Amino acid sequence: MGSMFDEEEYFIPPLSNYSYTFPNPRNASDEGLLAYGGDLSSSRLLTAYRNGIFPWYSEGDPILWWSPDPRLLLYPENFKVRKSFARVLRSGKFTVTFDRHFSEVISYCANTPRQGQESSWIVPEIEEAYIRLHEEGFAHSVEVYKEGKLVGGLYGLAMGKAFFGESMFSLVSDASKVAFKALSDVLGDRGYDFIDCQMKTDHMVGLGAQVVQRDLFLDALHETLQKPSDIGVWHDFKWEYRHPVNEGKKDGK
Repeated sequence: MGSMFDEEEYFIPPLSNYSYTFPNPRNASDEGLLAYGGDLSSSRLLTAYRNGIFPWYSEGDPILWWSPDPRLLLYPENFKVRKSFARVLRSGKFTVTFDRHFSEVISYCANTPRQGQESSWIVPEIEEAYIRLHEEGFAHSVEVYKEGKLVGGLYGLAMGKAFFGESMFSLVSDASKVAFKALSDVLGDRGYDFIDCQMKTDHMVGLGAQVVQRDLFLDALHETLQKPSDIGVWHDFKWEYRHPVNEGKKDGK
């Protein structure tokens, strides 16, 4: 993401250092840039996520806070498994854990090169803030191994029965997709309503994520936050691939 803060059209309010109040995200532009400044304290971050807002900025920018319209959500029951990926899952060459190596996962997400991206938005203070949220029981990781080596994963936050995905990485083909499938299956079994994928990408749409109007997302978020949260360490979460009878028949390769 390039620096946007200096462009004249972005007349956005600064956040108070003495309050965690955010502007109403329903009034933000479709692009979603809502406010700037503040800090990355746990209280401010949790307040932001409860209101459908997340931080996203580049090195050298102030902290920028976003709530784009539309939003991209994956409902766990809608995860698409194509035939080629089903073969990968059935092969058993990947194993999965939860919350075993959060710091390593976020470090890989920050430092793994990505096509078309010169630098990572996961700056050191972002790493520190989300590691703190993990230690407080709000942020979680999924780790994927091949032959005992960490080769992929993802991290995000869980509140109510919503998971807010932040980033993923792969060192080998399909590893991050396995992490996402494992997360979707486990959260589906636990009654989660959706995984927030934030902004539309073709990759996520191909996995079954759907574009949702921001107002509808915020309504759904309000409802799911009334439900019990899985605060704490997710070491006991387990995943093994279950092969549906009709898997892959509609989706070709």
